[in-house]
Amino acid sequence: MTIIVTDSGFASDDWDQGYCATGAANDCVALDLPSDATPEEITLTPTLEMIRIDFPSSADGRGFTIARALRLRGYTGRLRARGHVLADQYAMARRSGFDEVEIDDALATRQPVDQWQFRADWNAHNYQARLRG
Repeated sequence: MTIIVTDSGFASDDWDQGYCATGAANDCVALDLPSDATPEEITLTPTLEMIRIDFPSSADGRGFTIARALRLRGYTGRLRARGHVLADQYAMARRSGFDEVEIDDALATRQPVDQWQFRADWNAHNYQARLRG
């Protein structure tokens, strides 16, 4: 089972539309991207509601770069990080453009909701914004 982490805490996964692979048809509503995807090659269509980006390891930050590039290209749909994202990385995930993080039960047990919510005020801990003052 998977758990969805948002700024509000833990929730069940409400997405039931399924996912298409990267090179899928234009009528796809959700894409599942690997961590080595090239964001410039993703076709952003009006039917695309969700993009889920894989994090194979907590040390692999390529998903943050992909998310930021998709947002800069104008993608406004749901953006979900999936896999080995840690609570310590939640603020970075939100700043790079993710709306939510999908984790498994084992990670949720090791890092309970209070650890994620501690980082939910991700704008307050942005040192760049504080420097700009």
